[in-house]
Amino acid sequence: MDGGTPAPSAASTEEVRREVDQKLEQAKRELKDQLAEIRGQYAAHAASQQWQDAWVEQKRKLELFTLDGYLRLRPDLFNKFDLNRPADPDGFTLWQQSPTGAKENTQAGANLRLRLEPSLNVSEEVRVRMQVDVLDNLVMGSTPDSRLGSESTSYDLFSEGQSVLRTGVNAVKDSLSFRRVWGEVGTPVGILRFGRMGSHWGLGMLRNDGNCLDCDHGDSVDRVQFVTEPLPGLYVTPMLDFNAEGPSSATLAEGGQPFDLSNRDDANGLVLAVARRDTDAQARARLDNGLAVFNYGLHFTWRTQNYEPVPATTTTTVTPGTGASDVGFISRKGVLYIPDAWVKYERKNFRLEFEGAAQIGNISNRALVAGESGDTAQNQALTFLQFGAVGQGEYRFMEGALRLNLELGYASGDKAPGMGNRPGRKLPRDGVTGRNGETVPGNIDGPQYACQATGGCTDSTVDNFRFNRDYRVDMILWREILGPVTDALYVKPGIRYQLADGFHVFGDLIYSRTVFQESSPSGVDPNLGVEFDAGLRYETEDGFFAQLRWGILFPMKGLDVASRPVGDTGQMENAQALRGLMGIRF
Repeated sequence: MDGGTPAPSAASTEEVRREVDQKLEQAKRELKDQLAEIRGQYAAHAASQQWQDAWVEQKRKLELFTLDGYLRLRPDLFNKFDLNRPADPDGFTLWQQSPTGAKENTQAGANLRLRLEPSLNVSEEVRVRMQVDVLDNLVMGSTPDSRLGSESTSYDLFSEGQSVLRTGVNAVKDSLSFRRVWGEVGTPVGILRFGRMGSHWGLGMLRNDGNCLDCDHGDSVDRVQFVTEPLPGLYVTPMLDFNAEGPSSATLAEGGQPFDLSNRDDANGLVLAVARRDTDAQARARLDNGLAVFNYGLHFTWRTQNYEPVPATTTTTVTPGTGASDVGFISRKGVLYIPDAWVKYERKNFRLEFEGAAQIGNISNRALVAGESGDTAQNQALTFLQFGAVGQGEYRFMEGALRLNLELGYASGDKAPGMGNRPGRKLPRDGVTGRNGETVPGNIDGPQYACQATGGCTDSTVDNFRFNRDYRVDMILWREILGPVTDALYVKPGIRYQLADGFHVFGDLIYSRTVFQESSPSGVDPNLGVEFDAGLRYETEDGFFAQLRWGILFPMKGLDVASRPVGDTGQMENAQALRGLMGIRF
């Protein structure tokens, strides 16, 4: 130092720092008071006159309208998905074959979807949210203008464009599908949600909202729920679900507000979810600082239904939500208990996650039409005792660039023949075959109980648990051929590697078998097959994504028939799939 100026002491520096902090805090308090005064002025102004101006200004600050979603295109190619397997005893095949002939064993095409997720932000605490699909899974080229009976052309070959989708004319659903709409209201003690909304829990094994880029279904529920956080990170959520309300007054000539014609046919659920979980930002912060993330929760549903609206006879149908006169009612006296537990433990180098659920309950009458509710061959009681679980493990190397995965899945089974993903499949019910709609060995699918025309039921339990349709295990066997995982267990090791920012390669090997060999399509062997899937994915920060996957299924004896028909010397063949996915997320 020069000039003889003494250096400031540490004590004086600390005093200056404290003085600056005090002034900053005072300035913050003054600014807060000013903002409160301004808000009060706006409120008074809105209450007296020209309230629209203040309302519009507030909406501008809140971004009145926000829009999220994605556009996707999925080209795909399927080869030999029928596995060269003959039809089962009732004429059903593993895969829907080409209508132009059995020799065509490759199917290719592309489908499109635009998903919009707008939010109308009324205020900081009140908003309306929606999910809308445009051209949902539209098969590209499926609505040529030549198929609308126009006189301008007679042949598809001369079609120059595509027509707008019209339900019942050239499509089975409309161009625009409002899937969900719900309201959210923030209160000092929690968040109220009400309307039709997505439902998701844990890994998505049982409840899956279908919000992934490659999903097709998604659970939408009519629900009122309240989310509260009594302790930091602990969420308690009671819910009321309207699962099925039966016929309403919507079709009455008087019109006006529709109402539920009867409360006795309602299927409603009371749900309570309790979870300890971190937000994504909190979890990342803990992992980056070498701490563990331990999250867990329990989702419990109690669902009941006294009566169920059904067709009056086997030749009539019923559309829920209408007041059709041909509706009959069956006394179900049904109850269902659905506990679903989830736990996750994660550190920077590994993750362990588990979900296990059960569906336990009964109905007093299994008849499907009102005219058979008193028929002793059709009105037996059924019980349900189903369990499912998934465990996932992941270990990370090279700062997370290389990841090794292992997944184990189990869905309880039922010894009744057939897998049980299509319990409504129509099977023989006559005196000639001596069957009453039950499956026989070698059936690919069908109901999982067996009740005879006389003598009651030899099997009155339905014990096969079914995974959610959007919980994807593989590319071919479960996703396309058999349906969601049921009556089975599988082992799935995998590897993922990040080659560069946004560019990943991956591969999985999946071995699947049934819990009971009687349930397999062959009826004599539980081993279903081994599948290998591999692919690569590319994503950019501005929303573009692209993926290419290839899979091959090596079928095993469980997918074959017990014995080939006379003259059939063929054998099972491998199935392959090539899937693309590209789009823009916004």
